[in-house]
Amino acid sequence: MNYKIVIDPGHGGDDPGASGNGIIEKDLNLLISKEMYEKFRSLGIPTYITRLDDSTLSPTERTKKILDAFGNDSNVIVISNHINSGGGDGAEVIYALRNTDKLSNLILNELEKAGQNVRKAYQRRLPSDPAKDYYFIHRDTGNTEPVIIEYGFLDSTGDDVNQLKNNYIKFADAVVTAVSNYIDLPYELGNVYIVKKGDSLYSIAQKYNTTVDELKKLNGLTSNIINVGQILKLPEKENIVDYDLYIVKKGDTLYKIANNYNISVNELKKINNLTSDTLSIGKHLLVPIIDESDYTIYIVKKGDSLYSIAQKYNTTVDELKKLNGLTSNIINVGQILKLPEKENIVDYDLYIVKKGDTLYKIANNYNISVNELKKINNLTSDTLSIGKHLLVPIIDESDYTIYIVKKGDSLYSIAQKYNTTVDSIKKLNNLASNLLSINQQLKIPTKKEEEVQNFYNYTVVPGDTLYSIAKNNNTTVEKIKSINNLSSNVIDVGMQLKLPINFVYTVKKGDSLYSIAQKYNTTVDELKRKNNLSSNLLSIGQILII
Repeated sequence: MNYKIVIDPGHGGDDPGASGNGIIEKDLNLLISKEMYEKFRSLGIPTYITRLDDSTLSPTERTKKILDAFGNDSNVIVISNHINSGGGDGAEVIYALRNTDKLSNLILNELEKAGQNVRKAYQRRLPSDPAKDYYFIHRDTGNTEPVIIEYGFLDSTGDDVNQLKNNYIKFADAVVTAVSNYIDLPYELGNVYIVKKGDSLYSIAQKYNTTVDELKKLNGLTSNIINVGQILKLPEKENIVDYDLYIVKKGDTLYKIANNYNISVNELKKINNLTSDTLSIGKHLLVPIIDESDYTIYIVKKGDSLYSIAQKYNTTVDELKKLNGLTSNIINVGQILKLPEKENIVDYDLYIVKKGDTLYKIANNYNISVNELKKINNLTSDTLSIGKHLLVPIIDESDYTIYIVKKGDSLYSIAQKYNTTVDSIKKLNNLASNLLSINQQLKIPTKKEEEVQNFYNYTVVPGDTLYSIAKNNNTTVEKIKSINNLSSNVIDVGMQLKLPINFVYTVKKGDSLYSIAQKYNTTVDELKRKNNLSSNLLSIGQILII
């Protein structure tokens, strides 16, 4: 008999089903059903699923979908997935009055092998008419063979709660095994793949996050030749890429879908065995599951760039690209980006706007730009009102110590004392000049000497390229990329780069910018630019970057 499968994730949308202990029935039903759907499809069995998202289905709509999928035939098996409640423990299967208990008991046997406690397989009659089934999924689905599977109790006092949270994929696999045995389709539970037209060992290895050599070794293959219908063993489950189902909508393209799931068009086509770029509305596609356990999600907005997002979330462009599998800096509005683990994200403090405050003044006080401050707070103008709450970066005091200015102190003498530079102190304290006052509090960098002296910060200006910056700083493009963890030559205006300090010179009596420039084969203008000097005046003991 040519069997077909209809999978029905119970509840959905406005009907959440039961909930408790961190489990919402409609959501877990859908997860189990999607896992099952993919397994049946990989076996080549015609399979339909009544919902792929959190949509509401009335009993009439649900049964219509079931009967419309493959017709009102006895060779259509309907699997309606549910989670129980009521304080019991273990799995149950309910079958229709028109069917035997064979399939239901096979399912319970496989669930028990998968580690779940089992209760019973049974039928339930409608009290007002015992000749009819109690549940509409049995009563109103014609000649099909429907089973309602209750995988466990979400309010169990036993072990069901942990079983449901941790083992639902095993339970879905168990049902696929039971149905396969019932319809006499050879299927050994485990990580297997049935070769389809267009497959190669390379495409399968890519899809399941393994290598061609590993597949050949696992399956005893001596060549790369595989045949349609051939069963291949796959590496252990934890190494396999999990996929979600996506329904093509109006306006979708392969490029748009691939971008939203951070994969290439070629990868998307390989996963789904597509030979052209044409899509039809309603088509089912496999897409990578976005696991949110180790990162947070950011939706790209108009005006965003990888650099601005990296700045906002205290990470780097390269880290974002690596985490999201990006090969360029191009991002699109609406694209989903993974952000690094939450502990790496900038923490913010609340600042209450006071009289006389401006965005520039506040931004300066917190070592960020006005644009960054506006982005953090979603501000569209520079106007502030007294009492307004702003998010500002929390200042981490672990990298500096406090110094109280004494009579006779200068920025230079303090910098010398603490093995740092005047510019480092000015930057850390938002100083616009070298003037100090007695009892003034200064933050003094406490970083290691090599961190202070080996690099200086350079802000990218219009017209800059990595080549021109490297040339101007007597270094190489590769060295700049290595220091700044850059994977490409693309740089953005406003980006801060660490540049190597090639040589440090201490000004001595009789020195001038001209004599120093002559001595080190450079120019006065270059010395002034590199040291942010606005005049040619020098002081004895002053440190210059050569």
